[in-house]
Amino acid sequence: MAATTQHVLGPGEGERVNLLALGVRFMIDGARTGGAFSLVEHPLPPRALGSPVHTHKNEDEYTYVLEGRVGLQLGDEVIEAGPGDLVFKPRGVPHAFWNAGDEPARMLEIISPAGFEDYFRELAPLLAAPERDEAAMGEVVARHELDIDFATIPVLAERHGLRLG
Repeated sequence: MAATTQHVLGPGEGERVNLLALGVRFMIDGARTGGAFSLVEHPLPPRALGSPVHTHKNEDEYTYVLEGRVGLQLGDEVIEAGPGDLVFKPRGVPHAFWNAGDEPARMLEIISPAGFEDYFRELAPLLAAPERDEAAMGEVVARHELDIDFATIPVLAERHGLRLG
């Protein structure tokens, strides 16, 4: 698959979806990079959970914080990153992230190789549906070879003072 060139995305442009509190703005898809990587922007409200502990089988992720304070659990380590910090989340390492502050946070997420950006596209309408289709959600998670520990949601919320719902 060949990469495409001559792409300019303005600040208000790009497809957007939400996964509960986590916003997703699609900036560069794998189709544009020949499958090498994708880039999404994640806005996250104050004290909101971005994701429970989960493990990627196929992708590495790089989080570059643009604004706010982002808390991350990488394996057993808990760190906080601020504007200008880049955090590497290698495949195979369980991780979670949240907005650790009282101001909105915004980060860029580089996903390599590309493909996982479709997880956000596929899961967003299922999470927004009036009734959750757990089987369909499970299929999306399985197709992207993601291991998610939903039991960590209340633990992370209590431990880091996060608001859920």
